[in-house]
Amino acid sequence: MSFLRRRSAPTPAGPDFDVLAMDPGDWPGVLGAGLLPAPDGSCQGVILRYDLFGGRGPAMVIGNLPEGSPARELGEGEMPFEVLHLLEALGLEEEVRATDTEEIPVMHEDSLLIVRRVKCSETRVSCVQFDRSDNVLVTIASWDRPITDDLYRLLKPLPAELFQQQ
Repeated sequence: MSFLRRRSAPTPAGPDFDVLAMDPGDWPGVLGAGLLPAPDGSCQGVILRYDLFGGRGPAMVIGNLPEGSPARELGEGEMPFEVLHLLEALGLEEEVRATDTEEIPVMHEDSLLIVRRVKCSETRVSCVQFDRSDNVLVTIASWDRPITDDLYRLLKPLPAELFQQQ
């Protein structure tokens, strides 16, 4: 599958990996994107925020974090970066903890993904994670909507042009 391969460009103009997400044209709301820069200027991740609530806050955050990204390092009970970003964007200041994880198999096109469902102390948060073959960790955090297997069928690599410098 093409989204599992690392891109290489002569001059970096964004992430050096394909960003797996829902295409903005497939989403009925507003899409926002942000890069997590490292001190050396490299990209330590791409966070996409999908707003389905008409400007009242995000419904979903999808993160793509390459191997070595500090945002991947979690302590016991800590929530993924994407969940914290979602809660901050919604203006929720209560502490949310990871209470359990469960691994489930999910088909994505012709590939089998082992998806980790992260259970949260805040029951309105849904969170799943899976590793791609290029060691990019994809995390999906959703507010007040369960993450179903149908969502995985919508995931595809976004065009590199979205992340090129103008």
